[in-house]
Amino acid sequence: MINVLVYNNQTDQMERYPLNLGDPMPYSLGSTLSVREFRSVSSSNVVWTDRRVMLAWNSTRSSWGQAIYVGYAFRRIGEGGHSNQSQHYAGTAFDVGQNLSATSRNSLRNLANSLGVWTYVEPANLTPTWVHFDRRLTPPACAAGFPLIRQGNRGVYTCTLQDALGTAGIPDVGIDGVFGPLTAEGVRTFQRENGLTADGIVGCLTWTALTALTNGYYRTIQGIPPQYANE
Repeated sequence: MINVLVYNNQTDQMERYPLNLGDPMPYSLGSTLSVREFRSVSSSNVVWTDRRVMLAWNSTRSSWGQAIYVGYAFRRIGEGGHSNQSQHYAGTAFDVGQNLSATSRNSLRNLANSLGVWTYVEPANLTPTWVHFDRRLTPPACAAGFPLIRQGNRGVYTCTLQDALGTAGIPDVGIDGVFGPLTAEGVRTFQRENGLTADGIVGCLTWTALTALTNGYYRTIQGIPPQYANE
């Protein structure tokens, strides 16, 4: 059973769905995106995404008119594999079309650009053998990456923050996508331990320090947790 967390921007609430790998992702169109496809190569038993991401997927999949192979989508930051503030860790990004010809990938990339539902579509010169699109929130706290968040926020970036704090050894945070008092105190603890201003606000400096510490952590330690044993 996989716990799928979805931030619903219409209600400003986090929704939780206990699903099997073969079940469709919440809000996805029909059976065009399963939990297994979204989780892709991750071994996590909890994943998260945003309702807006699923609606952007629906628009793209419907306009493409046929199956879209998903090579990478969700990834926990401790599993690594992407840049420190990758949108894959926030559950807002897809790397797709690895099984397509270059011509078909360009067609899919052009379609994703034309629909206007994705915040960012990677140009072909950066991802020539796949198509990357994501529904990131802007503006980023740094030049690129995750937005500034603080107590009171809900959503996928709070999930990413809570996951990273847990990976960094900050206790009692959990992952629910709600930036409450326990998460704020966890942030202040991390900030104090890393020479940052302990204001509980996660801006560029805190994101930079936290993601640099935790990206790929499970690949670098001895005794990999069981859920990552097949990575």
